[in-house]
Amino acid sequence: MSENSELLHALDQIEKDKNIPKEEILMVIENALVSAYKKHVGKNVNVEAKVNLETGEMSANVVKAAVETVENPLLEISLSDAKKINEDIEIGGEIRIPLETQDFSRIAAQTAKQVIVQKIRKSEKDALYDEMKAKIGQIINGVIFRVASRNLIVDLGKTEAILPISEQVFKEKFTIGQHIRAVIIAVDKGIKGPLTVLSRATPDLVKKLFELEVPEIYEKVVEIVNIVREPGMRTKIAVTSHNPKVDPVGACVGIKGARVKPIIDEIRGERIDLIPYSADIVKFITSAFSLAKVSQVNILSQEKKKAEVIVPDDMLSLAIGKNGHNVRLSAKLTGWHIDVRSEKQKQEESKEKAEAKQQKAIQGLEKLEGITAKAIEILSQAGFTDIEKLKTLNVEDLTTLPGIGEKTSAKIIKAAQNSN
Repeated sequence: MSENSELLHALDQIEKDKNIPKEEILMVIENALVSAYKKHVGKNVNVEAKVNLETGEMSANVVKAAVETVENPLLEISLSDAKKINEDIEIGGEIRIPLETQDFSRIAAQTAKQVIVQKIRKSEKDALYDEMKAKIGQIINGVIFRVASRNLIVDLGKTEAILPISEQVFKEKFTIGQHIRAVIIAVDKGIKGPLTVLSRATPDLVKKLFELEVPEIYEKVVEIVNIVREPGMRTKIAVTSHNPKVDPVGACVGIKGARVKPIIDEIRGERIDLIPYSADIVKFITSAFSLAKVSQVNILSQEKKKAEVIVPDDMLSLAIGKNGHNVRLSAKLTGWHIDVRSEKQKQEESKEKAEAKQQKAIQGLEKLEGITAKAIEILSQAGFTDIEKLKTLNVEDLTTLPGIGEKTSAKIIKAAQNSN
């Protein structure tokens, strides 16, 4: 096989193995030829080089402009000398003078080899970067082979990745050589290759595990509407079914927990609450509290998405959860601001509000001119505390109250009408 044939074969192999078009490699070789010749005779020479894509043959030419009087022999040639090469050349035209490439082809070959090696490495890095970038959000398997400042360095086979301390779960412990599963959350370009960042704290880890374990989710029969997580503590997942015959929660749990158990094992026993999604926000909030029984849900503000949840007294701690994680996750899952009260707290709160309202009303009656404390007490006990309403009453309306005669009744009504 000739050298030219070997070159073409090598180019075909590089194109096949490294996915680098041979036209790009030929351009590298041509640039190397030009660079080598300029090192050989001087950098101010105008040189062009070509490699025949069919034969692999290399050629190089010095390009000079035809002039009447030569001032720069490196870039110019006299018209008379130019016509010896090309009879049709005219002043200003370019003439190409073939070069013997043997004198500098070895330098060109070495330069081209170095550039090709660099290009192959860069191409491999770029291909690996693109491959890892396409896997963002996916679960990947690896082996821990080093710990650096509490960050875990994970061997993924083709490349390394980092599981930073911020993306680790506080109660999980791993050792060097241990297999690990994590989600790729970011990929950046680095000098030595792609910088891949992993996470075991992201909710996407649990979501992807369910997609792997539950065929109905993969087939989009069951949909994960929302997922929120406090790593190491609890995850809440709202699911819905696009097939009325398929129970979304049952599909995720599996027979005797066969589907959910491997997921719980993977996240080291972290609790998972599967919540049936509902467009009815009261129903959705009620379900979001999982095992905590909810007595009542009061919508405080539809616009600001504020709600109050009332639970039995013995359910309060369960509804709130350890360090408040259950109510916090329920709020994140539903997208509503939620305050939790026990039934006793709500009753006491309602009583306090009623007493405060009553006291305010009494204070209003006390401002009425000429009304005795005894009359105010009688009106308050009977529920006649609204001054605006008192203005509209007749004398007979108040005389039905014990201790209120016609004169007192008229006096009260007149005082109310004269008040601001």
